[in-house]
Amino acid sequence: MTTLLVAIGSFFGFIVAYHTYGRWLSQKIFDLDPNAEVPSKQLRDDVDFVPTKKQVIFGHHFTSIAGTGPIVGPAIAVFWGWLPALLWVVLGSIFIGAVHDLGALVVSMRNRGQTVGEVAGRLINRRARVLFLLILFFALTIVLAIFGLVIAKVFDMYPASVLSVWIAMPIAMGIGYWAYKRNGDLLIPSIAALLTLYGAIFIGVEYFPIQFVQVADSSNVELQVAETTLPVALPLVNPTVAWTVILMAYCFLASVLPVWLLLQPRDYVNSHQLFVALILLVGGLCIAGMTGKADLVASTPAVVAKSELPAHAPPIFPFLFITIACGACSGFHCLVSSGTSSKQVENEKDAQYVAYGSMLLEGALAVIVILACTAGVGMGKFSQLENGTFQQSMNADNTPITGNSAWKARYNSEGDWKKFGLADTVGAFVEGGANFLAAIGIPLRFGIGIIATLVACFAATTLDSATRLQRYVIQELGATFSVPPLQNKYGATATAVILGLVVAILPGPTGVPGTGGLILWPLFGATNQLLAGLAFMVLVFYLWRRSKPVLFAVLPMLMMLLMPALALGYQMCGWWSSGDYLLVGFGTVVLGLQVWMIVEGFLLWPKVKGVLEPQLPPLQNSAQLATASGPNC
Repeated sequence: MTTLLVAIGSFFGFIVAYHTYGRWLSQKIFDLDPNAEVPSKQLRDDVDFVPTKKQVIFGHHFTSIAGTGPIVGPAIAVFWGWLPALLWVVLGSIFIGAVHDLGALVVSMRNRGQTVGEVAGRLINRRARVLFLLILFFALTIVLAIFGLVIAKVFDMYPASVLSVWIAMPIAMGIGYWAYKRNGDLLIPSIAALLTLYGAIFIGVEYFPIQFVQVADSSNVELQVAETTLPVALPLVNPTVAWTVILMAYCFLASVLPVWLLLQPRDYVNSHQLFVALILLVGGLCIAGMTGKADLVASTPAVVAKSELPAHAPPIFPFLFITIACGACSGFHCLVSSGTSSKQVENEKDAQYVAYGSMLLEGALAVIVILACTAGVGMGKFSQLENGTFQQSMNADNTPITGNSAWKARYNSEGDWKKFGLADTVGAFVEGGANFLAAIGIPLRFGIGIIATLVACFAATTLDSATRLQRYVIQELGATFSVPPLQNKYGATATAVILGLVVAILPGPTGVPGTGGLILWPLFGATNQLLAGLAFMVLVFYLWRRSKPVLFAVLPMLMMLLMPALALGYQMCGWWSSGDYLLVGFGTVVLGLQVWMIVEGFLLWPKVKGVLEPQLPPLQNSAQLATASGPNC
């Protein structure tokens, strides 16, 4: 019953937090006003600035911030034990992550939808603006490279998910056209799209799994893959590289198309998919918990002793706080809040529902991931056969591998942390989640297809949203340094996509293309959390200049600046000793920019209490409306 009690207690805490702390922030700190002008109406262009119902923008915002972050992070962190991961997710999302997301959204909305980096130029100074934009540029380049590789790897590991992920794109475009050009209702078409998506999962599992195969002679491809897959021969081309190129081409289109045509309806459909998946997972968790099949205590230690950790494992402090980012607090969220969502919210009062509520729901997802990767994995280990089916793994005495033995089989990594990779983290959630679904009668192979599709779909939402955000950043940098080609949305998007692709397909130590970008993964967590600290810094200056209470934001700011800085410094020492000078160079640049911006803020702090920042010029005519927010339009 411990598994079920942990889930119920966590979900109840999130609900109470939304109606207490979230309401206090909205009413007493930010004074959200339903009559206030919002950027989506001030600057409406039906491309980026589009007034949107809160249910739709909630779906877009949530799926954009979620991605694979609340899956991969918790799936890694439980190797320290389930209790530290759970406490950081629940307390972090309520008091840090949701505050960060709500603050970024409100500050951006009250500055005509400008990004947090742009707003920093007036709240702190112009140098801080350039520093923030450069940090965003480096961070988003890493995000594009990493998440492109993550999705490519998911497609390679679970070919049954490919059809359902790609079929969602044209369906979403049809829904967007129906809703915005024909004034049709979104709910019924999105439900039909959801049913189509699950139908595609069934087809993908049973008849149409798609797999890229690298072969020297395409005529012999049928001899080199399982009969249950639909092979696509790629002579001399790495499948990971092929998928990454296709994904980046898709990202270019998604970034330049009007937001209502693809991103909004796709994310709306994906939000329904998540709700259905969460209901199924929670239902399976309840059944498995009540029947004793899922036993959190028997499967995983609450806190794993240091002596039992794999070799080369990082220390829990401070690495827990950068390993779990999305699901507790993530700097990437400030880019979504200020980059896309602030341009679509149609009523200022919707900010609590969109930002604070989305972060708490992401925390709930992270809780389910923690339970799936502990109690769910402990329900039984299974293995994939050559024909694509799955079967229960057995001990030597022909008894099922369950409990702590199953969990150790997944997380021991042959006693070496360096061998624990993406296949292990994604595989842990897919395996545990499929076990939960099996508890309510869903066959294992379909459960795997449902969970794998969920992972791939949400990684795709992060990828294309990150491309759009990088386009904004590059346009702002292009305007700052007077580079006309970078101020154009097509030039900026092409630059973002090409840079992300180049980093992603760099050869790694083995010389295989598509593996080099993964060496930047250790930078992602630390850079992401440092970004959250800087976003808190912008929020604190916004409140300080208005003589508002700031302690509730100062403490999270200090934590999110200190923890990732310590982790990055620790990592850089290891990279230097092992000769990973590329990582040392990236880390030095990012950390140096962050320290510079902190110094700028520290020097300005005593001078600005009660002193409002320079305000944006008033909007006077339609021509000014088109350029008021600078390169964001």
